Amino acid sequence: MIEKLSERDKRALKIGAVCVVGIVVFAFAAEWLGHWGQVRKSLATAKADLKAINPSKADQEGLRSIVPAFEMPQDEEEQKVLFRNKLNEQLKKARINSKPLQTLGTVKSRDTGYELLRLKCSGKARLAQVLDFLANLNENPYLVGIEEMQIKCDPKKRQEVELDLIVSTLTR
Repeated sequence: MIEKLSERDKRALKIGAVCVVGIVVFAFAAEWLGHWGQVRKSLATAKADLKAINPSKADQEGLRSIVPAFEMPQDEEEQKVLFRNKLNEQLKKARINSKPLQTLGTVKSRDTGYELLRLKCSGKARLAQVLDFLANLNENPYLVGIEEMQIKCDPKKRQEVELDLIVSTLTR
């Protein structure tokens, strides 16, 4: 049958076949390019997320400065000594005249499986010194939390205050 076609008809069939193949390729290429655009957008979003997650060295140092330090809990006696020493050092740094620290005992924490050791701290100082002490208290790597705090002002000397503080740490 192809032998009966003229050269002109054969050329028309070849051009038609090339056009059909071109149309099919164009349809798949258009779909593929649309998908490629979506992939590039999602890749750009993922890169932006990774850049936000992976901060620069300066940003990392800034984040470390606002996150409190923490040391893993030790045995009760060792943790008590470490915690007392660090707390006494912080009290001296803030120039707070404190009474000897009192141990209030341990309480079993049902959430963590560790025991909570509590210390009571009492002292007298100026209000600014107490506020400096409280602001720098999170630098204590053994501190878990402030359980109770009372600040009593002297009626005659308004800047002189009495501080009663119960702080806690974890022990094994």
